[in-house]
Amino acid sequence: MHPPEVLRLRASARPGPSEIEMASRGKTETSKLKQNLEEQLDRLMQQLQDLEECREELDTDEYEETKKETLEQLSEFNDSLKKIMSGNMTLVDELSGMQLAIQAAISQAFKTPEVIRLFAKKQPGQLRTRLAEMDRDLMVGKLDRGLYMQQKVEILTALRKLGEKLTADDEAFLSANAGAILSQFEKVSTDLGSGDKVLALASFEVEKTKK
Repeated sequence: MHPPEVLRLRASARPGPSEIEMASRGKTETSKLKQNLEEQLDRLMQQLQDLEECREELDTDEYEETKKETLEQLSEFNDSLKKIMSGNMTLVDELSGMQLAIQAAISQAFKTPEVIRLFAKKQPGQLRTRLAEMDRDLMVGKLDRGLYMQQKVEILTALRKLGEKLTADDEAFLSANAGAILSQFEKVSTDLGSGDKVLALASFEVEKTKK
């Protein structure tokens, strides 16, 4: 084969400018979509957080009704997310953490908005930082032990779901303290292919909140 022919074949094998531009545009659109979805999730998590902070000021019916509405909004958001991710492996990779976090919130497996937010954004470092701060707050009496236990279980579960290695002590703590709903969530969400099972659990929990 003559050198010019070799060069011509090499050139034809390279992606043309339009292909490069399309790939770049695809990444930009994915990034914008992810940012948009994160902002929507942030707003819903803020709603939950505000609700918990104002709980003492609301009567029981008002609190339950507002929480139910927020969970329903999360369910709708999760349905939209499933449609967006359908058949797009790039988005599945990008948004899988967000989907699991939302499912954890809907099923009431996770109750701490900030932990759900960090789980959704795949921030294991910040989750570990929060856990360290909680350890300090517990030692100086700034954090109720019951709340500490609940949030530590949520954080450790989130870390495990994000592929982080847990210490033997953390694994033992999780096994001893995970509640029934959290254990069920952990079981059915072992892989992303179990999404429908997780959603079935979530739907069951949402229906329970309506009763």
